[in-house]
Amino acid sequence: MMILAWVVLLGLGVLFFGDVLEKQFNPNQRVDTRIGEGGAREVVLQRNRFGHYVTNGTINGQPVTFMLDTGATGVAIPEPVARRLGIPRGRPYRTQTANGMSTSYAARLDSVAVGDIELRGVQAGIATGLQMEEILLGMSFLKHIEFTQRGDTLILRH
Repeated sequence: MMILAWVVLLGLGVLFFGDVLEKQFNPNQRVDTRIGEGGAREVVLQRNRFGHYVTNGTINGQPVTFMLDTGATGVAIPEPVARRLGIPRGRPYRTQTANGMSTSYAARLDSVAVGDIELRGVQAGIATGLQMEEILLGMSFLKHIEFTQRGDTLILRH
């Protein structure tokens, strides 16, 4: 009985601390949209403990996790995530990454959304060398959004 109690206690600890760690990585799991000045839709994001803005969103109506990257030309989708989302690969092209040259495949996304900020027909790349679950939300999306950073907060305005 004592062993069973320890197993249950350890299991609950793993669930609790796993959730705590996930919230530290992605503090924006629940994204609220507010109406700002002039009726513009605004989404307020908190920076994670690593200094990045990570948030939940959708691509073509399917839930995904984004990492905002103003240094990325487009939306970069890791190949396994693109397969899971059913996004077909288009023409191949060479990309320069932090790890060197890589091959990506062109894609056009029907919709990309963070909160109630949604854009249609967004250019993206399926990145074969990207080894992560998060999608890099680059400038093909962000150039249509006004964003303001203050401290650990980023406000996206559309």
